[in-house]
Amino acid sequence: MMFGEIPVSNRVIMAPLTRLRAEPDGTPGEIVARYYAQRASMGLIVSEGTFFTEASRGYLGQPGLVDDAHQAAWARVAAAVHAAGGKIVVQLMHAGRLTHPGITGGREVLAPSAIAAPGTARTEAGKERFPIPTALTTASAGDVAHQFARAAERAVAAGMDGVEIHAANGYLLHQFLAPNSNQRTDRYGGTPRNRARLVEEVIDAVGCAIGSGRVGLRISPGHDVQGTLETDPADVVATYGTLVDHVNRGDLAYLSILHDSPEGSLVQELRRRFAGPLVLNTGFASITTQSDASAMLRDAGADAVAVGRAAIANPDLVERWRDGCALNVPRPQTFYVGGPEGYVDYPRR
Repeated sequence: MMFGEIPVSNRVIMAPLTRLRAEPDGTPGEIVARYYAQRASMGLIVSEGTFFTEASRGYLGQPGLVDDAHQAAWARVAAAVHAAGGKIVVQLMHAGRLTHPGITGGREVLAPSAIAAPGTARTEAGKERFPIPTALTTASAGDVAHQFARAAERAVAAGMDGVEIHAANGYLLHQFLAPNSNQRTDRYGGTPRNRARLVEEVIDAVGCAIGSGRVGLRISPGHDVQGTLETDPADVVATYGTLVDHVNRGDLAYLSILHDSPEGSLVQELRRRFAGPLVLNTGFASITTQSDASAMLRDAGADAVAVGRAAIANPDLVERWRDGCALNVPRPQTFYVGGPEGYVDYPRR
């Protein structure tokens, strides 16, 4: 099976999962390479969200793809996954207002509008409230597409099979899509057409840089997470319909949709409008089971299913599902703590 130019060996995709095991400067070390290589039997691995400018960083321990050292480290990750027979793409993520100067090295926090996110960030000094961000100018918003494209070039130069553009879960591109976090009146705000524009420009720029067949897009319409709210169903359909119609004109590798009702009218409308490979994921409410995955493939029009916590706990998940074996149970208390525990120590059969 092909996702654009990316061969996918089966329909079980490793979802992008925040794990925060990078070095303090964002370098993914040997342990990161080992973690992903352990899971190479997944049809495709999507890395955790990766920052590509210092201002785009959202978490301590998050991996980066900013400079030559980062690129060289990701090359070792790609080589390890490929040696184990797998395929891997880097998820490129800009945190937008979901960060703090205590995470970005004192840099200002950037967003569509000067509206603070609710909640707190975990900085070196402890938990601190998200600040009121600086609204990107029209010109600087347009520069974001170039920044994504430059990072995509680095990813491919490192040997990655492609990239996934993160436009979900309340981060910068999702903030542009949502009316409560985007109250702009320029070409990037005010209407569904304008709110979708920046994501479209990012997809176009990245596709031009590395080829659209190496580019996936992840969205979470109506997810209402981390203070980014999309509560008007008609507006959600208009915004995401506009976006999907745009990306459907090219040869995007895949569209990944996170939604708790994959068989519902919204996802099915987007499925109807997108002709390429569709990856579905039901989100955070419950662990995806083999039965859930089969239902999404059978009933919701999915070509593949993104699996999160089950993939964390079972590096050989594909084989366990195939053979009907019992699964390891995820240990949530170790998801974000750093080090090998709960990261590379889950046993295979």
